[in-house]
Amino acid sequence: MLSLCQHGYEALLERELTGAGLAVTEKGPGWALCAGGANPPDEPQATGAGSSGRLALPSLAFPHLTLLAPREFKGESVNALAAQLADFFLESLRGERIEAAWPCVFQTVPEVVGLGRRASGVEKAFDELLRKKLARIAKLAVPELPRGAGEARGLFVFFADFGRVFAAREAWLGGQRRMADDDAAPSRSYLKVEEAYIVLGREPAADETVVDLGAAPGGWSYSAAKRGARVIAVDNGPLKGGALNHPLIEHRLEDAFKFAPPPGVTCDWLFCDLVEEPHHVMQNIAGPWLAHRWCRRFVINLKFGHVDSLALLQEIAAPESPFAKHAANLRIRHLYHDREEFTVVGEINP
Repeated sequence: MLSLCQHGYEALLERELTGAGLAVTEKGPGWALCAGGANPPDEPQATGAGSSGRLALPSLAFPHLTLLAPREFKGESVNALAAQLADFFLESLRGERIEAAWPCVFQTVPEVVGLGRRASGVEKAFDELLRKKLARIAKLAVPELPRGAGEARGLFVFFADFGRVFAAREAWLGGQRRMADDDAAPSRSYLKVEEAYIVLGREPAADETVVDLGAAPGGWSYSAAKRGARVIAVDNGPLKGGALNHPLIEHRLEDAFKFAPPPGVTCDWLFCDLVEEPHHVMQNIAGPWLAHRWCRRFVINLKFGHVDSLALLQEIAAPESPFAKHAANLRIRHLYHDREEFTVVGEINP
């Protein structure tokens, strides 16, 4: 398997994969290769990171995209790489019918200067080859990852370097992706909650209720309100941008740790993005809100800048944590737009 992560977090990705029982054989900017995960085109699939590795993927936080049973290709030119990818794809189509849109995704590490141009050139040459041989299938290709988390089938290509490419027909998606900004959003944190909706597979809807703890300057509150949800934004700090004086946002100048809904009231969403010690947030916000079922769904950020991130992951998922006790569809992710923090999403058990 070849797992991709946010650039700069390769060491944490390796630690997480190793902790899941996977042997990391090589890593580079934004990626880690696990034993048994890549083969030359003329060799059979090796064993080692197969079914057990796949079973671990839903619980991993750092991988954004994992190529399953990838093939490795090398070439000095755009045309050489495109030809190898086309041969691989066409060979893999034997016995398969494609009748609907399918993802055809070429990815690189943005921080490697010029690599994006190389990938774009190979992608264009590959598309031309595919159109010549299978025009109908080429027209159904979509150059974007599917929304949501889980397994997907298509063609997933990753450029580890200018002349070294990995490709796979199947991939595991963690749900992370780069989001489009909104000029009215009062802060960069807006992008995090927008991305979290994709991980959870649901977003606030019109007339739903949201409590946003530690709301200022209001990025998460604005995100919910622009969808028609009614928001109580709890923070002693000021709201800004599109959140300021928004008709669907009620700003409460209160302590987020002391705020609770009135007796018998359940909100649809709890948002929490506080710059606080993560155990303090788990104990004093996640604990009571989830145990008392004051919300139906939640998006909570936990900062790991001053704690061991892998130890924190284990604590979040541990049977005695408030998340494991009270939540369903629990997902812990290091998002594309996260820094030193985890985003935890889920739904409260009935």
